[in-house]
Amino acid sequence: VRRRVMVLLIYINSNLVFFSHSFDINFYSADNMAEEAKKLAAYAAVDNHVQNNQVVGVGSGSTIVYAVDRLAERVRQEKLNVVCVPTSFQARQLILQHGLTLSDLDRHPELDVAIDGADEVDADLTLIKGGGGCLTQEKIVAGCAKHFVVIADYRKDSKALGQQWRKGVPIEVIPMAHVPVSRTIAKRFGGEANLRMAVSKAGPVVTDNSNFILDWKFERADNWKEVNTAIKMIPGVVETGLFVGMAERAYFGMEDGSVQVRDPRVN
Repeated sequence: VRRRVMVLLIYINSNLVFFSHSFDINFYSADNMAEEAKKLAAYAAVDNHVQNNQVVGVGSGSTIVYAVDRLAERVRQEKLNVVCVPTSFQARQLILQHGLTLSDLDRHPELDVAIDGADEVDADLTLIKGGGGCLTQEKIVAGCAKHFVVIADYRKDSKALGQQWRKGVPIEVIPMAHVPVSRTIAKRFGGEANLRMAVSKAGPVVTDNSNFILDWKFERADNWKEVNTAIKMIPGVVETGLFVGMAERAYFGMEDGSVQVRDPRVN
């Protein structure tokens, strides 16, 4: 937000008697700062990981919008030959709107790189994804990529999952199984798993795969790999929003305009 500021200085015993000057200052709200941070992270990832003659997995969510903007810009400016595989209806529409080449996993089952956002990233690059409901297709595309890169703003950076993201781990389930799955998760792992309800329609959120989503608000977890595997073994669970050992690099746009890069810790 741009505002005009006036400075008025008056001194009597210290020589300066009167001074007046006005100038414009850009004031950034928290939302504007976060959006700029998303853009910085997205641009850095696209510039560092996308090359000519590649197949690129395009993630979903608000941050990926900036990644597709930058990808389309580079395709035009550098005449890149890039094929895009979407992770959702939203990603598909972004690809088409920018005039990029659209494909799928039938034609391109192996991707060079996948770029996607995250709801939270911990120190080990374990992710919570699925706030937008696209976790299953996002995980499939990420799993098909040689390199999986995450982009996020500073609000998504945590030492441990649950510090920043308070809405829980999304779990996609077959509709008829949402009650027994919810009960099983609460009994075995604690916390509560609630059916995600829609905002602009009556009833629950329905995924691109025609399934429901449970949001598991966990109390604590010591080993996310074991928890993820155990939840996926519950009959009726399609996929979880836990991405464990998948991301090889994360880019965080920071409040000061810099971009922080994180790689997995070496054990």
